[in-house]
Amino acid sequence: MRIAIVTESFPPDVNGVAHSVVQTAEHLLARGHEPLVIAPAPAGGRRRATDRHPYPVVRIPSVPLPRYRGFRLGVPTSRLAATLLGHRPDVVHLASPFILGAAGATLAARHGLPAVAVYQTDVASYARAYRVGWGEAAAWRRLRGIHNSAQRTLAPSTRAAADLIANGIQRIWLWRRGVDADRFHPARRSEELRRTLAPGGELLVGYVGRLAPEKRVDLLAAVAGLPGVRVVVAGDGPARPQLERALPGVRFLGVQHGEALARLYASLDVFVHTGPHETFGQTLQEAAASGVPVVAPASGGPVDLVQSGVTGLLVPPGDGAALAAAVAELAADPARRAGYGLAARVAVSRRSWSAVGDELIGHYAAVRTGTPAPGLPAWG
Repeated sequence: MRIAIVTESFPPDVNGVAHSVVQTAEHLLARGHEPLVIAPAPAGGRRRATDRHPYPVVRIPSVPLPRYRGFRLGVPTSRLAATLLGHRPDVVHLASPFILGAAGATLAARHGLPAVAVYQTDVASYARAYRVGWGEAAAWRRLRGIHNSAQRTLAPSTRAAADLIANGIQRIWLWRRGVDADRFHPARRSEELRRTLAPGGELLVGYVGRLAPEKRVDLLAAVAGLPGVRVVVAGDGPARPQLERALPGVRFLGVQHGEALARLYASLDVFVHTGPHETFGQTLQEAAASGVPVVAPASGGPVDLVQSGVTGLLVPPGDGAALAAAVAELAADPARRAGYGLAARVAVSRRSWSAVGDELIGHYAAVRTGTPAPGLPAWG
């Protein structure tokens, strides 16, 4: 099949949408399909050789998101239509559609092209957090129009599916994300790195992700105040300067990639996620694959990813004291930490990108032929 992927984000961006699009395109190519990626152009200073991919990537003009200038919004132009239609796609894949994806959805509907819309970002909550001119109700109206124009919407978690249903979006199927369980592995644990980050032998607690207001990384203050605990944060974003001021005892490592990221995960004793608006939570899967117990809010995607009392602990969203209490529980019980970490590794070991990529191809085939994909649950 020929697949046109219209995405709101793509490398050099570092986020879940960009990562999953790369994994999807690589899997399609490996299976003999012909993917094309249409994505916003990065800022001028980042336009070095970023698109050395084995599949075509076409960049669309972009502008910075107000209040978050590190993220670019694609501006639909005639190039989008010429590129998408020129690819002669069998299916249009809309990755977290809102601006560029909305134009892609319109083109697909106008030209009778089957489309799959992948819900990955809680845009309504972000609209509130960044006050960019859309209220939550307006954001949901826009999402409803985009997703209901597609033949099906793929939700990453049961909580995300419930939100979509509650806001009038139809034809919803679950499609979770994969994880590279070979790269993210307990064997990557590094005692040298641990000595560097926790020289006094402290319990090493880590967060990995974007540093943005909606991620609530400020909640780590209570965790950082626990005796015998060192907190490290990997990632970057607009909130980093104020977080560094607010969390003086936390070590900020910047964005980590590849083997360095895998080594960091495996070297942690506990992984803590703070954001209450995750539609999935890819970093939780990567930590689990690394054999690390996870503490996360009982909201959104983490509810599906963390089995509280088995692979980690779920706590009330937005409650820093509850996060700290959960970490303190695990700090006091090394055997429990080890048991949770082992169970977490087992739980994610079968969630390969290859397996979920094949599921996605099944969805493409289904919308192309108008028949249901076998064995996959649907709502709406």
